[in-house]
Amino acid sequence: MKWKRSERLVDMTHHLLEHPHKLIPLTYFSDLYQSAKSSISEDLGIVKETFEEKGIGLLLTVPGAAGGVKYVPKLHVDEIKTIMNELMDELSHSDRLLPGGYLYMTDVLGNPSMMNRVGKVFATAFANEKIDVIMTVATKGIPIAHAIARHLNVPVVIVRRDSKVTEGSTVSINYVSGSSRRIQTMVLSKRSMKSGQRVLITDDFMKVGGTMNGMKNLLEEFECTLAGVAVLVEAEHADERLVEKYLSLVKLHEVSEKERTIALEEGNYFSNGGY
Repeated sequence: MKWKRSERLVDMTHHLLEHPHKLIPLTYFSDLYQSAKSSISEDLGIVKETFEEKGIGLLLTVPGAAGGVKYVPKLHVDEIKTIMNELMDELSHSDRLLPGGYLYMTDVLGNPSMMNRVGKVFATAFANEKIDVIMTVATKGIPIAHAIARHLNVPVVIVRRDSKVTEGSTVSINYVSGSSRRIQTMVLSKRSMKSGQRVLITDDFMKVGGTMNGMKNLLEEFECTLAGVAVLVEAEHADERLVEKYLSLVKLHEVSEKERTIALEEGNYFSNGGY
């Protein structure tokens, strides 16, 4: 079957969006659409221009016999700021305030559209980094981890608080919780990661960073490297952070349980090199 150009463009765009950060040879498209490489190159030029103009992402061309094209999801600065503002508007409602200075965020984390956009924001920040795995702790960090992984096209590993028979052999460590200063446990299946992988760790909320620091220590047990830290909301904390370098989208500046007020501001995404 001979494909029309309009059909090629639609199908090609869909394929690229479904396979971010994957190098696709021109011969793949040429064979699929039974078209000359010159025609495929022209089509890709149209897709590239549209992606960049609309802020969808970049379309990188790798020359040579082993080359091809690669779609890299990337948002414009204005779109990232819009997402930050939408998050702050949504999280600023007084009925979200929970005891201990926490915020109710389950509905936001369960919103697939918002999580997809949040994932793309963090994928933009780490677009030029080598990321092999996204790591988070069960349970609230899971939607964010999968959203980031979707746009970086890498697997997710989930750290648990206790061992499950379905996990097989596990590695377990004890760590000190940053906020409560209690000794807690982290468990991860030995099959989850391979030695030498670069890992991006993420979570929904961070106070002092005890959980993040625990995951960082767990990486050492697997002889893996920390590639970055991504946090949806960080709390402004007087104590010293246990994690030095991280990216956050929103900062919980101040809460008053008595007055039922929540003060939010932009996180450190831009000031810490997220874009």
